[in-house]
Amino acid sequence: MKIKNTVLLLGAFIVLLAFILFLDKKGPADKAAGPEEKLVALASADVQKITFKKESETLTFKKDDKGDWMVLEPLEVKADNTEVGQLVDGFADLKIERVVEKENADLKKYQIPQKEISLWVKGQDNPVKVLIGQENPLGNTFYAQKEGDKRVVLLPSTLKTTLEKKLFDFRQKDIFKFETADVAGIKLQAKDASWEARKKDGEWFLQAPFKALAKDSKITTLLDSLSNQRAKEFVTESKKAEDLKKSGLDKPEYQVVLSLPKDNKELTFAFHKADDKTYVTTSQSTKIIVPEIDLSADLDKKPADLRENKVITFNAWQASKVAIKKGGLNLTLTKAPNDKWYSDAAQKEEADASKVDTFVRKIESLEAVEYIDAPKSPAEYGLDKPQAEVTIWTKEAGEKPVEKSFTVLVGKEDKDKKQAVVKNARLDYLFKVDSAFLTEFPKEAKDWKTPEPEKKEPEKK
Repeated sequence: MKIKNTVLLLGAFIVLLAFILFLDKKGPADKAAGPEEKLVALASADVQKITFKKESETLTFKKDDKGDWMVLEPLEVKADNTEVGQLVDGFADLKIERVVEKENADLKKYQIPQKEISLWVKGQDNPVKVLIGQENPLGNTFYAQKEGDKRVVLLPSTLKTTLEKKLFDFRQKDIFKFETADVAGIKLQAKDASWEARKKDGEWFLQAPFKALAKDSKITTLLDSLSNQRAKEFVTESKKAEDLKKSGLDKPEYQVVLSLPKDNKELTFAFHKADDKTYVTTSQSTKIIVPEIDLSADLDKKPADLRENKVITFNAWQASKVAIKKGGLNLTLTKAPNDKWYSDAAQKEEADASKVDTFVRKIESLEAVEYIDAPKSPAEYGLDKPQAEVTIWTKEAGEKPVEKSFTVLVGKEDKDKKQAVVKNARLDYLFKVDSAFLTEFPKEAKDWKTPEPEKKEPEKK
């Protein structure tokens, strides 16, 4: 029985191979296409509409007034400009791999048409149609014929991926997109945490459950993640109450409200996990999607994780001026264009750059060991008469250089805990920091003078 089956399979293979070779057979006159011979030669930019008919569906795309692609069929949604653009590019400038038959071909032999591409060009009423048949398994090429052209040709194998794409591949997937820079406020309500933040003068500040400077990168990353969500699956196109209930979005685990004053609106995101999937929708969309990436790690962040732990946030290399007050010392240093530090206004008395730079970096790296969110009187923390005051000016390079200044006040030192209380002059709360930085202060102005060059002893004769 096994031998009989093997013989039958071998016979079937031989018949199939003979058929493929028959299709692939050609004479010298009709085989080779000319160098870079085209079946279609159109400018992609002139194509205004394209229809892709296949066995299971018909996809129709059309450019809108802004030049963006829209899906018109089987439903009206925004298209992915890149994906549709690749489809247009592939068929507007269509190379012939080989001419199979010049005329009078039996199209059924090549199963033409299995698929059909129609391109409407600006200024023309009738489309250019490409009829596509079966795949030639010897080279993954495709048999095809252009309507009005008698030839049967082979199209390049590079079209295989495009021809296998479905509606999902061609539609826009980042459907909840917004501009991160336009967001002025954010409120998050999660199962284990809730917080609120607002932007002021380009910086993010937590408003609840406490008031503090936020880490700009953390807030921006969250907003970018929300805006850049891409659909892995479209659950429903027009959500109804039963859809929200079924996906758990009637009582979401996470809710994020964004304030967009530029558009005079609020945008609310709702997230819920169920059946090993995360479901997402927004107040401005009729759709429910399953996103490609689970954002729960970002949404689960506690307010303390978002808080800026540095006393002041600046880049030490951008420092252009430093002023120090401590005891009887009142020292101001400026950086010249040659990156040298000077301790006089005329920039003639050079300071020890390594000591100044080390001090600036120490101030830059000051981080909270602990926060004092509701400080009482300044005297309790030694800030009514601070033991030291440091102001650092920075200059950001650019067409219009931006200058900023930051002031740190140093209060009481706990020598047993090796901690000091410090205050960022523009914030209402205080920081406890490692007090090691206090050793970097100069005791006198001469401590930061440029060291005198060593005198060489005269050589003995």
